[in-house]
Amino acid sequence: MNHKITLSAIFAVALGLGAYFAIGTSNQVSSTSGLSLTANAQTAAEVDTSSVIDMTMGQQDAPITVIEYASFTCPHCASFHDQVLGRLKADYIDTGKVKFIHREVYFDKFGLWAGMVARCAGPIRYFGITDMIYSEQQEWIGSGTPAEIDKNLRTLGLRAGLDQGQIDACLKDADKAQALIATFQTNSKADDISSTPSFIIDGEKYSNMSYDEFKAILDKKLGE
Repeated sequence: MNHKITLSAIFAVALGLGAYFAIGTSNQVSSTSGLSLTANAQTAAEVDTSSVIDMTMGQQDAPITVIEYASFTCPHCASFHDQVLGRLKADYIDTGKVKFIHREVYFDKFGLWAGMVARCAGPIRYFGITDMIYSEQQEWIGSGTPAEIDKNLRTLGLRAGLDQGQIDACLKDADKAQALIATFQTNSKADDISSTPSFIIDGEKYSNMSYDEFKAILDKKLGE
């Protein structure tokens, strides 16, 4: 069963940010007002989201655009990236047939933290770090405690080539966190996303599917 996006899930992320992890070298979680998204939070329309760009693969003028909505903590999303995306990349993205956009969905604060690490080095290295986050999902989630997840994501970031200063700055960027959540809310509402992974293929919404199902849809749209 796919992860479902609910209002309570969005509130859980918001409340989690209200007690955001200002974690230093001790890896202890402490409360700070830096990322408060509680009762006095800005609405999505009030947040400056200009710093949040779509992360894309493929040619910008490809005949088909595929948007994936996925959560870094969703097992089905990890399976899609492990079993399907690589074949789609080889057969459709790298060949100029598909422009692929990955949009993050936040069920929980841990998925948001992972997204902030993934975006830390910019768009050129985003998908390389994303691959690591999905392929090592069980490992970095571990027992599910905030301190352990923070430590594991930092370690993953270091192995991806980020330095500790970059990671600290990215994870403590309150404005970016607000912007990411506002962008998620706006996009998921616009595309009527209720579960992950979900896909928008040239404006049509689809649920999770196998490579063969994806291929059939793409080939039909391409007239092949």
